Amino acid sequence: MLLALAACSGGRIVENDEYHNDAGRSRVAGRMSGEQDGLLVMGTDRSSKSGSGAGAEGGLGVNAYLWRATLDTLSFLPLSSADPFGGVIITDWYSPPATPSERFRATAYIMGRQLRSDGVKISVFRQELRGGAWVDAAVAQATATDLENQVLTRARDLRSQTAAR
Repeated sequence: MLLALAACSGGRIVENDEYHNDAGRSRVAGRMSGEQDGLLVMGTDRSSKSGSGAGAEGGLGVNAYLWRATLDTLSFLPLSSADPFGGVIITDWYSPPATPSERFRATAYIMGRQLRSDGVKISVFRQELRGGAWVDAAVAQATATDLENQVLTRARDLRSQTAAR
């Protein structure tokens, strides 16, 4: 085990002054997390290559247009959690007033810092009330695809509004 740990070291001496400011800390943390190696960590492209999109300057780990568009599109569902660095948005259950015997929730994954057609993935879950208990029910695949398309359309609109300024 000790041999395996020793093999992982990069052979680099860490200077004390690297930790006196946040820039040095971020630089070292980036090396440790694989950000500068272009690795995919938790489904998010954390590489620092050029053309990284709007998310780079806003402090987000993902594309800012996709992030905002996803929040806007899923705003009819109550928000359970949102991780702008990992690019995950999880909603809570929502029952439409017209059909109180069924409920929906969604999980959205923003896949990277670029505004691309495959940059967002949404999973929709549905349950029906049967015999006093909530039971999982099937959701049409078109539902998730339609939500993804709405997010992409909204993201493009947000980008064009920003470019027009």
